[in-house]
Amino acid sequence: MADKAERTVVLIKPDALQRNLMGEIIQRFERKGIKIVGCKMIRLDDALLDEHYSHHKDKPFFDDLKNFMKSAPVLAMILEAPEVIKAVRIIIGPTKASEADAGSIRGDLSISSASANLVHASDSNESAEQEIKRFFKPEEIFNYEKIDESFSG
Repeated sequence: MADKAERTVVLIKPDALQRNLMGEIIQRFERKGIKIVGCKMIRLDDALLDEHYSHHKDKPFFDDLKNFMKSAPVLAMILEAPEVIKAVRIIIGPTKASEADAGSIRGDLSISSASANLVHASDSNESAEQEIKRFFKPEEIFNYEKIDESFSG
């Protein structure tokens, strides 16, 4: 991992897959210079969703959220860069698309204020560490140098 780099998890959700937006979403991270160190398409099951969304388990929308997240595969990624958690959260915009600024993924592409908001991203170093372990095996994470890493400071 590069000096001072952090890692975060991004899930490109079923609505992005259904709307053919995966490439555009990935491109936004790549254009920012963020490195993809893990990437795979997976189908989420009840056990994984119960763990991932445990903080929502008592909320009335929990079953709908789980059903939505199981409706199609998701693309799970680990992104790496200095202050990547903060940068990714800015790039994706707030959870509610109606509150997201133009230029953000949700501001430009999302039409929902509910769970169909295109992407999930870790919100802290602690959650990123848990989510990396939840969605990836160690052998699915790659360390490599990008040519542009020598330009950042």
